[in-house]
Amino acid sequence: MSRSLYKGPYVDERILKKIDGKKPEDVKAPIKVWNRAAVISPEMVGFTFGVHNGRDHLEVLCTEDMVGHRLGEFSPTKKFYRHGGKMQKELDQKKKEAEIAAAKAAKASG
Repeated sequence: MSRSLYKGPYVDERILKKIDGKKPEDVKAPIKVWNRAAVISPEMVGFTFGVHNGRDHLEVLCTEDMVGHRLGEFSPTKKFYRHGGKMQKELDQKKKEAEIAAAKAAKASG
């Protein structure tokens, strides 16, 4: 459910205070942020934020396309490893065979 229009977008005041009066070029390190629910406002464009994902801070460079979205959308909390099962084993085997064939071809030509 979206936020009601009369309330306006939720922009964290502490984040705005951190970037107030600064230019994106002047800030060297990313601005650390724990509030993933804050909406990206036009004042934040150009700044790099370190958005917390529960473990560490992932760098997010705010662009014009991101205005209106939330900071947490660009910092995934789960890391995809791979799918398991028989099909994945077959793909891994084919990949190994291709690497071995490429190495043999390189050795034969060299």
